[in-house]
Amino acid sequence: MIFNDFIFYTLAAILLFAGIRVITTRNPVYAALHLVLAFFTAAGIWLLLEAEFLAIALVLVYVGAVMVLFLFVVMMLDINLDKLREGFWDYLPMAGTIGLLMAVEMVMILSGKYFAPTTVASKSADYSNTAELGRVLYTDYLLPFELASVVLLVAIIAAIVLTLRDRQDSKSMNPAEQVLVKKQDRLRIVKMDAVVETPSVEDPKADKEKS
Repeated sequence: MIFNDFIFYTLAAILLFAGIRVITTRNPVYAALHLVLAFFTAAGIWLLLEAEFLAIALVLVYVGAVMVLFLFVVMMLDINLDKLREGFWDYLPMAGTIGLLMAVEMVMILSGKYFAPTTVASKSADYSNTAELGRVLYTDYLLPFELASVVLLVAIIAAIVLTLRDRQDSKSMNPAEQVLVKKQDRLRIVKMDAVVETPSVEDPKADKEKS
């Protein structure tokens, strides 16, 4: 076993551990931190595969922006963990079925012709893996790329619909109704006469009796 293989198996073990801890830990902050570790480890594996652009993009976009936002949201929101765990095991059959289907799909993809072992040719000095990635992505993998974009678009629309739905516990306001508000509907001016309190004169004999 060469040194690169040792690094790969070490990073792969750390990545599997971090991925398992993301879905098994009860603290959402710990889960987000384990996800950061998983992203860093995946970036290291991509560096071993000479995909520097993907590794840098993963660290800058996901670790540097998305995961920091997740951490701030999780730490600032008052999340009731007990309420979130209610009915968790009711979704286990559906989650297991989806996970099994995803595993079957990954086995089918990894056993395809795209991942067959090939000989690595020597690269010239002006070789750019970013340009090669763009060429392969928009030629051989154009259909999977378009399908992934459609899935992401559906996910964005679903997130907007779930956020803007009418909820009883939501405290959101309608900007259109706020603009149409008139002063006389919200403000009432009450005129009252000024009241001046006169200082009370205490009896000196009562003060002596108190002392």
